[in-house]
Amino acid sequence: MNKSVSKYMRNKPKSLLSLVFSFVISSQAIATTTEATQLPKEPTQLPAQPTSTIDQSNPYKMVQGAAELTFKRFADEQSAIKANPNLLKDIVREELMPYVNYRYSAFKVIGKHLKKTSDADRRAFVPVFREYLITSYAQVFTLYDNQQVQFAPEKSYTGKKIVAVATRIIMPGRDNIDVSFKVRLNKKTKQWQAFDMVAEGVSLLDSKQAELGSIIRQKGLPYVTELLKSKSSRDIVFKNRSEKVNKEQQG
Repeated sequence: MNKSVSKYMRNKPKSLLSLVFSFVISSQAIATTTEATQLPKEPTQLPAQPTSTIDQSNPYKMVQGAAELTFKRFADEQSAIKANPNLLKDIVREELMPYVNYRYSAFKVIGKHLKKTSDADRRAFVPVFREYLITSYAQVFTLYDNQQVQFAPEKSYTGKKIVAVATRIIMPGRDNIDVSFKVRLNKKTKQWQAFDMVAEGVSLLDSKQAELGSIIRQKGLPYVTELLKSKSSRDIVFKNRSEKVNKEQQG
């Protein structure tokens, strides 16, 4: 992201994106219970195939294509989503996750503790972390309400291994939201995949690493795997609507 955009983001008052990150990076997203944990006994759902093929040889086209397909699904299935918010998990799983390098993200979260973990522990953690991302993104998308999304002009990425693709969500009557998606080139497949989201100077991946790192150090990776597995199974909720209902019931 260029300096002008970064400066704009630093000076901008808190917006809807602050609500997004308050959910995604909140310490409340990870419990610190002392319950005994074990490796998952049930197989994690395999990655779904995308409904359409997107050009992954171009990082800008990849991000824009995945975003447009996802938002189109939201619009087409809006009534069904309102009736069953968990459908957002299916949309994220089918439209976004095929273009997310969740394994790379998972290993980045483990970070410096990687050498202290076993191969079995890592194999158990990666798919659970993927499902946790699906649930997190699905919950975030309950805040999306057909806003227009602008994509930054394509820049030369020749010779680069990591590219930040900037986007802007237009908020009529309010501050716009700037989000940058960091994508990485796979050396073997020569395809680009997203691995991090940065908004208002905050990296989702760095936040998760800071949040989970101390728990991994203190309690071990299998413990964190079970915590994320529990969080991943939670239902998606339109919080604004539920809060309104609660207030009406209390009134």
